Amino acid sequence: MTSPTPEHPGKSAELPAPCPLLTHNLRSRKIEDSGAGNECAQHPGQGRELMRPSNTPRTAIRGPRRSILFAAALAAAAALLTPATAHAAPACEANALGEPVQVARVPDWAESIVVDQRGRMFATAYFSGRVYRIDAPGSTPVALTGNVGANGGIVVRPDGQLLVGTGNDLGHSLTGDLLPVSKLLLVDPDSGRVSTYASGLGGIDGVALAPDGTVYTTTVGGRHIGRVTPDGRVDPAWAQLPMPNGIAVSPDGGQVYVIQTTPAPTLYRIPADDPAHPGRWISTSLPDTLALPDGLTLDSQGRPLIATHAAGQIWRAEAGALCSVQSGLYLSTQITYGHGDRGFSAGKLYRSGVDGKIYEIPAGADPAGH
Repeated sequence: MTSPTPEHPGKSAELPAPCPLLTHNLRSRKIEDSGAGNECAQHPGQGRELMRPSNTPRTAIRGPRRSILFAAALAAAAALLTPATAHAAPACEANALGEPVQVARVPDWAESIVVDQRGRMFATAYFSGRVYRIDAPGSTPVALTGNVGANGGIVVRPDGQLLVGTGNDLGHSLTGDLLPVSKLLLVDPDSGRVSTYASGLGGIDGVALAPDGTVYTTTVGGRHIGRVTPDGRVDPAWAQLPMPNGIAVSPDGGQVYVIQTTPAPTLYRIPADDPAHPGRWISTSLPDTLALPDGLTLDSQGRPLIATHAAGQIWRAEAGALCSVQSGLYLSTQITYGHGDRGFSAGKLYRSGVDGKIYEIPAGADPAGH
């Protein structure tokens, strides 16, 4: 994805250490070996205020209160229902150490984030329906748009324009399979000009862009996965999975990866040329119901990383199983990698959350990114 990130000057070398084990009761079954490596690349953060994972739940309730309290209740329920003895998947291996660092905050539930080739971050705000641009870590978010309608996922096209999913509210999400009326919007990253790219989709949560320009969307309150071809043809029910949420496309465009949120979180691979036959890749057990996985992205090796709400972890898929890259980040909505040599730069992993806070996750750094 991005070029290797240089080490910070003056930072003393630290010995390799494993990423945290999954503390949630994640009983992953190995379906098949993905062939990917199992490095857990990390990159130390320095000179900034460190996030304390143990304080995260209390800090989170300072955002949009009604949504955050509801999500916090789900997290508490998950903790109560999870057995004390967890049978975790193998831990990610670590090459460096580093605490999560807060680098920005939007004044709303941050539903999704993405970074363009200039190192600028864009975030969708769930309640206000706005799209924000954050030019660099520590800078004030700029509202590019007004309320464009219950924002969901966001991606950057090769030409730099943004594609934003709408209709991610409860009503459109629950009725999206029967009444696919939601829009995919085209947003200019500089002027904020908004136009309709496609319509006739179910309430859009996740958005993914394939190398050939095909766009895929998920409707988390239903079963449908939509597709918009480069020539504008819309199929709101291209594929079907229970409660599809985070979505990404393999680097070669041949597979569409989708995470099922509940009942038992499952990572699927859907052949782009055979959507009627989605394949289970990594399944978890019923005790993991309230882990509530959400957004999904890929690293430079094509391995999926998944944000979770109630588990408080960032998962990574490798060798047909899940491991925990980072723990203590409750109510996470999305993760994405930076790009370019400035701003939210190459190889760094960022996380958004219900509290609107954006964190850099050194444990998930990708030295081979671009």
